[in-house]
Amino acid sequence: MLELINVNKYYNQGTVNEMCLFRDFNLTVEDGEFVSVVGSNGSGKTSLLNIICGSIDVDEGEVVINGNNITRQKDYIRHRRIGRVYQDPSKGTCPSMTILENMALAENKGHSYDLSFCVKKAKADYYRDLLSKLNLGLEDKLNVRVGALSGGQRQAVALLMATMTPIEFLILDEHTAALDPKTAEIIMELTDQVVREKKVTTLMVTHNLRYAVEYGNRILMMHEGKAVLDEKGDAKSSMKIEDIMALFNKISVECGN
Repeated sequence: MLELINVNKYYNQGTVNEMCLFRDFNLTVEDGEFVSVVGSNGSGKTSLLNIICGSIDVDEGEVVINGNNITRQKDYIRHRRIGRVYQDPSKGTCPSMTILENMALAENKGHSYDLSFCVKKAKADYYRDLLSKLNLGLEDKLNVRVGALSGGQRQAVALLMATMTPIEFLILDEHTAALDPKTAEIIMELTDQVVREKKVTTLMVTHNLRYAVEYGNRILMMHEGKAVLDEKGDAKSSMKIEDIMALFNKISVECGN
């Protein structure tokens, strides 16, 4: 279980541009939940993910995982239990290395390295089998540099790499935003398949309202650092895109837009 308790986050603190994004913000994510997070630009979606992953610090409050306070824990330590896929496919892979080398690095996450050659050739068949399940023909490109792949192929590899080791949380930061519509559909289907098979707790930030409605068992809408919508179970399942758009429009009118 993930808990954010009374979190406060300021930007440009102590200057004339000081802004408080989160004020006494609380959020609990139960094990096994797939949470779709939506909201306008600047609403706090990505900052929320960065706080969970340790990419940015909180000014006050606590981040707790399974009863353990990890508020001051370094991001590289948190990443031993967290897998993250970014909007930019290049951020989750090493483009100058082959698929084989990338997967070998991903499988060794959280372990030490020595000066010997890191890729175990005996693992090639295992990696090839994992790639074949993506149905993108990547199993025949083990020795191709990741930088030579299409954006969709790289994102599929990044998704696979993020979940190769046992993780407690999968963080998806607009991971289909840079893809064309057809490829985005493929990646979302793969995402849903991976989440179901591994039963991993997932938070997905997306601007695609259809994905937010169709995928996951909980939906969260952020606005100015607050959760203005939080539905799960049957209430979430019955939601339609029109319902979310109506709330977006209401907020926009209230803000004078």
